[in-house]
Amino acid sequence: MRSPLQGGLPPAGTPAGAVVEIACDESGFSGANLLRTTEPVITHASVDLSVAEAVDLIAALRLSPFEVKSGRFLRRPDADEALARLLAALRGRAHVHRIDKEFFLVTQVVDLLLGAPSYRSLTRADRPEAHDLYQARAAGADWQVFLAAFADMVRTRRRIPGDPGAGRFLRARDTLAGIGGPAGAVLATITDDRVAAIVARLDDGDRSIPPPLEPMLAALAGTILHWSAERRQVLVTHDEQSALTADRLARLQRALTAGDGPSPLAGLVMADSRDDPRIQIADLLAGVARRRPDGLVGAG
Repeated sequence: MRSPLQGGLPPAGTPAGAVVEIACDESGFSGANLLRTTEPVITHASVDLSVAEAVDLIAALRLSPFEVKSGRFLRRPDADEALARLLAALRGRAHVHRIDKEFFLVTQVVDLLLGAPSYRSLTRADRPEAHDLYQARAAGADWQVFLAAFADMVRTRRRIPGDPGAGRFLRARDTLAGIGGPAGAVLATITDDRVAAIVARLDDGDRSIPPPLEPMLAALAGTILHWSAERRQVLVTHDEQSALTADRLARLQRALTAGDGPSPLAGLVMADSRDDPRIQIADLLAGVARRRPDGLVGAG
């Protein structure tokens, strides 16, 4: 017996104007475990196929229920040919948003400790300070200690308010700052007071701050911004994902709104991938994009 689907934000009424319906799934999701994982990248795929089109595509590719998963699909004897047919069928009908988990963590350092953390920050296309700070990867072990200390400091689940995580992070910041250059300049602007203020807000459960270790919200934001071109609203059907709670989605919906118009995110409903062939295709595409990113030439 299946458990009821959790999360989502059903649309409030019928969206007005141009609307596109997409189905989404991800590959490589590891929750808040962004560093200690064998999956360094998360891919979020979306397609605007109808149910009938997805059923026909699954049949055309001669996919068994097991081969809809990317691992088996890419091990087929005719994998290259099947992949080419998949991408040809999805040209202009699909999108993949790719997130490097380590770089995502760097953007969180910048957003929380240098900017004004909010759901609107999830819509930012570029962060020059994050690229500068990312150069500190050259520091090797000190870089890994810095990222791990930051992740432990901002972890909201099972976190004890006032624990010494901030101290470990500040010591790691000071050590890493010795690298100098653009990365050192960014680190010099991270003050003790700002760190203490952010930790206090996290301790207080400030829900206006997006969960710092949750890349799914950023991936969804990027997906919505892609499909909402030409002022379209986007209706999303998504494989069940615990990170996409109603409260978080409502905040993201408001953050995506520009001016007096409606939000690009018209609504999001959860579905079981076993029941929705569109999600099965999105799941296959997400897995292929993560495992064979070089094979996605021509994907729309």
